[in-house]
Amino acid sequence: MLVLYLSFYDVNMSNFLVSARKYRPQTFERVLGQDSITSTLKTSIKNNKLAQSFLFCGPRGVGKTSLARILAKTINCDNLTENQDSCDKCISCTSFNENNSFNIHELDAASNNSVDDIRKLVDQVRFAPQVGEYNIYIIDEVHMLSTQAFNAFLKTLEEPPSHAKFILATTEKHKIIPTILSRCQIFDFKKSTIKDIVENLKYVASKESIEFEDESLALIAEKSDGALRDSLSLFDRLVTSADGKLTYSDVIKHLNILDYDYYFKVSDNLFKNNISQLFLIFNEILNNGFDGQHFINGLASHLRNLLICQDSVTIDLLEKSDDLKSRYLEQAGKTSSSYLVKALKLCNECDVQYNISNNKRLLVEICLMQISSIGYSAELKKKSKNFVVSKVFDKQIPNDNITGVDKEIKIQKEISLEKKSKIEIKEYSVNDDIVDHVTDVKEKIPVPSEQINPKSISVDSNKKSKTISISNLLSKNNEKRKEDITISNVNLKEFSKADLLSNWKEMISILKKNGKSNLAITLGIYDPILLDNFLIEVPLSNSSQIELVFHEKQKILQILRSRLGNDKLDLKTVVVESEKRDVAYTNQDKFNKMLEKNPNLEVLREKLGLDPEY
Repeated sequence: MLVLYLSFYDVNMSNFLVSARKYRPQTFERVLGQDSITSTLKTSIKNNKLAQSFLFCGPRGVGKTSLARILAKTINCDNLTENQDSCDKCISCTSFNENNSFNIHELDAASNNSVDDIRKLVDQVRFAPQVGEYNIYIIDEVHMLSTQAFNAFLKTLEEPPSHAKFILATTEKHKIIPTILSRCQIFDFKKSTIKDIVENLKYVASKESIEFEDESLALIAEKSDGALRDSLSLFDRLVTSADGKLTYSDVIKHLNILDYDYYFKVSDNLFKNNISQLFLIFNEILNNGFDGQHFINGLASHLRNLLICQDSVTIDLLEKSDDLKSRYLEQAGKTSSSYLVKALKLCNECDVQYNISNNKRLLVEICLMQISSIGYSAELKKKSKNFVVSKVFDKQIPNDNITGVDKEIKIQKEISLEKKSKIEIKEYSVNDDIVDHVTDVKEKIPVPSEQINPKSISVDSNKKSKTISISNLLSKNNEKRKEDITISNVNLKEFSKADLLSNWKEMISILKKNGKSNLAITLGIYDPILLDNFLIEVPLSNSSQIELVFHEKQKILQILRSRLGNDKLDLKTVVVESEKRDVAYTNQDKFNKMLEKNPNLEVLREKLGLDPEY
């Protein structure tokens, strides 16, 4: 029974195909985002003007190899349709669909890049096809061929037999020698747009009977960076845990993406100059395991999208869903282009300084404060031109029944007093030294105390006047201190090197349990080193390990920060040069190594007449 169960399990597993292979394009129409290339190839087939060799170049996962196979299948088809597509019924098409075609030969240049491999290919080119009109040779990752292999391929590529066609595909066109480029008809593939990727994902989801939210597919399309294959790989991964329905929240959770809702909230508080709320949101983002640089780059992208929405000409550059695009348009109306340009400049400066900063969290917080104060400072500067520090007097000179000379004397006194007060009163901006300026004005006005009672000092603005007093300033300072105490309420628990090592080992065991064995093994090679400012130096063997740790950095920090109780903790990776060792490879080398340890072996060799090389 166990054997039968295992065999049934293997059959089911072998029948599973990833979506990238199962829904690989089979016609020119299914190659999304490359309309100009497909139309050119179809016209060439229709007019029977096919080149001898083609070069398909472009980024990964955009359909280069798929289009090469479609072209190879189509030009050998016996019954082409009116749209220049293969019939899928003739012998050539059926053999191609069943992977039994003798006319189409695929070569992976990444693993067959020597001169001998190319010479074998050149020898095959001489033979005519058994079925169909052409022998098609598809060479993938052609930039991996050695220089000698390229040179051996030149003559055949330039003057191949009439029955031979070559289709070369590469992701790195600049690595191909110019003599090869000049012999090929070059087609440059472009990245797929988010719209094309979403349409393809909707097609696959409908075929697989999977429910989805439009926002979830749009997020997968953004994460795939213009590669259709990558989007299908992400789709398979998420569908596995989606239980038949793909939601936006599931995608955010499993891909560990910083939700754009955070950026909308941050932007709203930036426009309102609500610094305390900004700090609370940023603290929540850090607690969720996201890096400060990742946040500031995401904020820059969000502000860039808002800047695009400022002009109807550039709004088409915003590749978002309709609902999300309406939110961007709404928020873009709350600010100006000049504000966004200044904010983007500050974000860029923060990104440049992030890696060299010792206090990375403070750097991001300063950046947020600077951005939030852009509009506020401009508004304050505008208002300050109309701010006037003035005296308010309760007591006026009584209007007694005075006549004649006495009345004229009192009037002259009032006029002189008014002139003096106007001369001494100046315009001041509201700042930290306002009290000193007010005091100076108060002391300079020579008014008798029995006639004039300075009750308060007011600041007049366009909207309303605000009374400034010492008590108000002190209360504001107390409130500011309370805010500073709240902001600085961050876990900064001290820990020793022994604490770090013990928690480091426990973190490695946690990673192993979570299925990250490669990462756990990499982190277990060397012990971490504790530097100043809670910076942990992680020694690694090579750049590949650095890349692996970089992708999982947030997960590592999340575990360590929670276990050590320190939110300021950060990682720094370094490559440790391994010691060079002389290794014996040949028999002679091995004998010389043994001879260094025991010189008497030379005497034994001479007596026995032995040759170390054998």
